[in-house]
Amino acid sequence: FAYVTTNSITQGQPVPALFGPLFEDGWRIKFAHRTFAWDSEAPGKAAVHCVIVGFTKDLDTKQRLWDYDNAKGAPKPVALEHGINAYLADGANVLVTKRSKPLSAAITEAVRGSQPTDSGHLIVDVEDYPSIAADPIASKYLRPYRGAKELIHNTERWCLWMEDLDPKDTESSPILRERIESCRSWRSEQKPTGDAYKLKDIPHLFRPNGKRPKTQYLCIPRHVSETRAYFTSQRYEPEVICSDAVFQCADPDGLQFGLISSSMFITWQRATGGRIKSDLRFANTLTWNTFPVPELTDKQRADIIAGGKAVLEARALHPERSLADHYNPLAMGPALLAAHKKLDTAVDKAFGASRKLTTYQQRLELLFANYVRLTHEQ
Repeated sequence: FAYVTTNSITQGQPVPALFGPLFEDGWRIKFAHRTFAWDSEAPGKAAVHCVIVGFTKDLDTKQRLWDYDNAKGAPKPVALEHGINAYLADGANVLVTKRSKPLSAAITEAVRGSQPTDSGHLIVDVEDYPSIAADPIASKYLRPYRGAKELIHNTERWCLWMEDLDPKDTESSPILRERIESCRSWRSEQKPTGDAYKLKDIPHLFRPNGKRPKTQYLCIPRHVSETRAYFTSQRYEPEVICSDAVFQCADPDGLQFGLISSSMFITWQRATGGRIKSDLRFANTLTWNTFPVPELTDKQRADIIAGGKAVLEARALHPERSLADHYNPLAMGPALLAAHKKLDTAVDKAFGASRKLTTYQQRLELLFANYVRLTHEQ
């Protein structure tokens, strides 16, 4: 049998859910077409990204695979060395499942940012910033606040971060007192079974987040445009507060930034991660904790950190540009491209390549091979 379906079934969490039972029942992929666009002839038609997958129980049959240079192009046969797996890659037949902890010792845990749970009373927008910054008491608690929009588009927002609030300051600052009172009032009006109501007695605080990094850390957006050549993230000092619209992980030396900024990671993200519409969807349990980084030597670690530093230095040449500007697929700066090539060389070699790799499939084969080895070792 065979089916035509949206390509979502070969990405992310649906893969083990669908292919696992089929493989256990003795079915194997006989042929497949990777992602292509299928246009409907109906009025107001929308192109759907599809795959075709055929199955057989004849283990001796020759597998056949077709790929497309672009979603609307013509199919081209792919020469197979290992076989077609559930991700329609030429590689080990594995099913990547969620993990609560990182598979690799090189990866630090990524957690959600801090949630205000306050209907906006602890958040300071651009129009409110001047009055709060002019208040000598309230301004002590102003911190830069970064969600996905601020991270990607370099826009400004702040929050009142009062972990070390002096109770006397609420008496001296009407602005501070009004904001805290409004937060308490809002939380008190919420459903008694909800988190907001349970936080009504600490109206000056965000929802407790004991895993918030206290050192330099990596800020990771939940979603990245599929057109990006690299996954866009940024390192911040602990004084910058991340919202719960992003993930964060401790990164004191820059290794995490180097790894996530590499072609190797976005290859893994594209293959095993989910999507929202067509955008890549980061998941700490599915794409980060499973990222199969092998054990690194001191030199490999230093080279990846140096490669990440080169990327940051290339970005700094144009401080007026946002991450969206830097990673415009039609207009990436030469210095930034060169820095990423340096980083890719370091990461590809750390994963076992003899040189910088040039194709998505080359990296995917290495990734699945490392995933098999690391999971078997554990």
